[in-house]
Amino acid sequence: MNYWLMKSEPGTYSWDDLVKDKQTFWDGVRNYQARNNMKEMKVGDLILFYHSVNEKSVLGIAKVVKESYQDPTTDDDRWVVVDIAPEQALKRPVKLDEIKNEARLNQMVLVRNSRLSVQPVKKEEFDIIIGMSE
Repeated sequence: MNYWLMKSEPGTYSWDDLVKDKQTFWDGVRNYQARNNMKEMKVGDLILFYHSVNEKSVLGIAKVVKESYQDPTTDDDRWVVVDIAPEQALKRPVKLDEIKNEARLNQMVLVRNSRLSVQPVKKEEFDIIIGMSE
């Protein structure tokens, strides 16, 4: 199993939207590195769902339920989507400032390249963030 972090602007698509919808395809990714990360996702991989912009917090855990396929919102075959579903909300959101202040997370992609919208997360990093939420 692999672990990931996906960012969304809460005004565009929020954690609450995902919970209400029960499943969605993750579209609109137009960065090659983020797209390549989505192509690596496998069914069952876990995702930290992150609100960007003003909130800058991890709010929940989602799961990949369908591997990458052509983005249905464009005819450009360079872009893909994956289907995700909510697994569970965190007991409390974990803010970016907390993540940056945790020495064990100083090599995390979120800390080093905060603009990447779909990024890998090491299992240890995933576990630390889940622990920080409790």
